[in-house]
Amino acid sequence: MASIALKLFFFLGLFVCDTWAQYTPDWDSLDKRPLPAWYDESKLGIFIHWGVFSVPSFSSEWFWWDWQGAKLPGVQQFMQDNYRPDFTYADFASMFTAEFYNSDEWANIFNSSGARYIVFVSKHHEGYTNWPSKYSFNWNSMDVGPKRDIVGELAQSIRSKTNIHFGLYHSMFEWFHPLYLNDKSNNFSTQDFVNQKTLPELYEIVNNYKPDVVWSDGDWEAMDDYWKSKDFLAWLYNNSPVKDTVVVNDRWGKNVGCVHGGFYTCGDRFNPGHLVAHKWENAMTIDKYSWGYRRNAKLVDYLTMEELIDTFVKTVSCGGNMLMNVGPRHDGTIDPIYQERLKAMGDWMAVNGDGIYGTRPWKYQNDTINPDVWYTMKQGDSGTLVYAILLNWPTGDMVRLGAPMTTVSTVVTMLGFPEKFSYISTGTAGMIINLSPINPNINPSKYAWVFQLEGLAN
Repeated sequence: MASIALKLFFFLGLFVCDTWAQYTPDWDSLDKRPLPAWYDESKLGIFIHWGVFSVPSFSSEWFWWDWQGAKLPGVQQFMQDNYRPDFTYADFASMFTAEFYNSDEWANIFNSSGARYIVFVSKHHEGYTNWPSKYSFNWNSMDVGPKRDIVGELAQSIRSKTNIHFGLYHSMFEWFHPLYLNDKSNNFSTQDFVNQKTLPELYEIVNNYKPDVVWSDGDWEAMDDYWKSKDFLAWLYNNSPVKDTVVVNDRWGKNVGCVHGGFYTCGDRFNPGHLVAHKWENAMTIDKYSWGYRRNAKLVDYLTMEELIDTFVKTVSCGGNMLMNVGPRHDGTIDPIYQERLKAMGDWMAVNGDGIYGTRPWKYQNDTINPDVWYTMKQGDSGTLVYAILLNWPTGDMVRLGAPMTTVSTVVTMLGFPEKFSYISTGTAGMIINLSPINPNINPSKYAWVFQLEGLAN
């Protein structure tokens, strides 16, 4: 009897292990993993770059490298003019005070934007971890600086105060870590940095904070085999606590970007302007020149709402999500200009979200004759709904579209507006919509206008 029970246990063990081991550590297998539906449906995310670089808040989040790696003259002069000669980058960490950091307030600010997910920088290339990592002694937010678990506080607030998915960015490399520099000097034939730093940190943040996004970066100097990316992703998809919900990007080795991964980023501010077959993301910044906060930024350095909406609409029309970055100050405050942009985006989405959330690219992305119009579509209760998003209001009382093919059942409405619009069909394709019902006093949007087209020909 004992022998039979042992054999049965062994058989069940093999079955369970085989069931769990759905993905093997190779790209052919990993690339077959379906992207969880929540990500494509979300469309808008918020990126948050916060770290020791937020203390000097000059040049960019690459301040340490610009100062002591690239040795940019402007950054070196800034340090010479404002800090003692023996000042080190590590001295900035004690000034990363976060005294006004209130994760509940942050959650409310991000929630007001209409974003459905956030990606918070757990560690940038400087190596400082915004959580009390066991693998970053005295260079983490609990040991030096705020003396707080920044990641943990934000995760708790996002999950308790909002329905936003919580994600984490993590840099694979660190500019000046001696183990990494030694591996690099050996042409990455050794993997001490990966084994002792990168991988342990990745497992740590996934197990401790259960992010729905693992946004990797800092991979571009070495191949994916050095980073052991495929082994990590196989674990992430098979056995991690977020295996069913997690999404990842494509920055897992210099041979991987725009080729493998859950969604493609291909490069910062990637926005091709045409349909991309694989799900992709436009990671971009409200500050045109930096991901981290800059004290000397000018008003013209920030994207206007018109520019943000323009970027967002074109991104979604072509099958992408937009990850819109903000950079908090060292004290934990988010500047009013960022708050204003986020709130204005949320106000726009409150009116026009039906043409964004859960949509798919239509057969046309940009209109065939009107460059100011971009399209999305979704399935409604009565069939396919096509959304024509008008970026600039015309000077007259009509707007012409070249792509839609009308039928006797076609109905034209505008999101946020109660009345139907009359139109004229123009030949085998195209239509002219009469805008006369709209006037400046009752216009539902400030920046872009979404026409819902129901009952078009296929």
